[in-house]
Amino acid sequence: MVTLVAVVVPPLGILSAMGLLWGVAFHWIDLVLLVGFYIVCAFGTTIGFHRYFTHRGFRTSKPVEGTLAILGCMTMQGPLTQWVTDHRKHHALSDQPGDPHSPHVGHGEGAWGVVRGFVHSHVGWLFANLGMEQGRDYGKDLYENRLVRTIDRLYLLWVILTRGLPFLVGYLVGGTLAAGLGGLVWGGLIRIFLYQHATFSVNSICHMFGRKDFRSRDEARNNWLVALLVFGEGWHNNHHAFPGSARHGLLRRQIDVSWLVIRSLERLGLVWDVKVPDERQQLRRRSQPAEA
Repeated sequence: MVTLVAVVVPPLGILSAMGLLWGVAFHWIDLVLLVGFYIVCAFGTTIGFHRYFTHRGFRTSKPVEGTLAILGCMTMQGPLTQWVTDHRKHHALSDQPGDPHSPHVGHGEGAWGVVRGFVHSHVGWLFANLGMEQGRDYGKDLYENRLVRTIDRLYLLWVILTRGLPFLVGYLVGGTLAAGLGGLVWGGLIRIFLYQHATFSVNSICHMFGRKDFRSRDEARNNWLVALLVFGEGWHNNHHAFPGSARHGLLRRQIDVSWLVIRSLERLGLVWDVKVPDERQQLRRRSQPAEA
């Protein structure tokens, strides 16, 4: 129930607004921009920032690397090196003192402690850690990558681009300033808001609610709803059990759209050396019998 309230209610509110404003302040092109930019930019973080840059779940070329990095920056979750460094520190200290966004450490006891932990892990940690250096030890390879350094230096450009492109497309299709502003609002601002909170739910909801199908030393959980919203990232217990795996949906009926894209890129020869744990490795880490 908490998962449904935290993740589903805000998008439902926006969908309701779409229906009420359809033909008045919301048009078909706004829906196309919202969904299109959500999907494309999301893969920049799920496949790029996370599975490639953070965990090196596969190898790829510089053009693909650069494209993924730029798309990830267009979700406005911070520069690439900062995102990766924070996430590697999270894995190194998951649900222990020093974890940047654990809901379980240092928030007190009882119901109020649970609420504080949820808020901190969802969004509060971004302000608590503002300006803090996470340490080059967690991102040395990225500091030494010239392409990554260049993309990080141009972060403001990608922020402008992620808002400017929906405005431009809306203006070109609709032919009016109002159409351009509609594209900016729905394909830019609202899309960014929705995806950011879907991603934040991995840190909060997926460390509090869901199944533990594999043994891990933390409270990472598998949550099917978050997995749908963030294209496979919600299979978080699987990911913490096998952080280097390019595939997160390891078990039956675990939909992992990001993995399907990676497999397609592999077939096209755009990525290679893709890492996935074999059945024996998975069986050793299972916390309960496999599903029939």
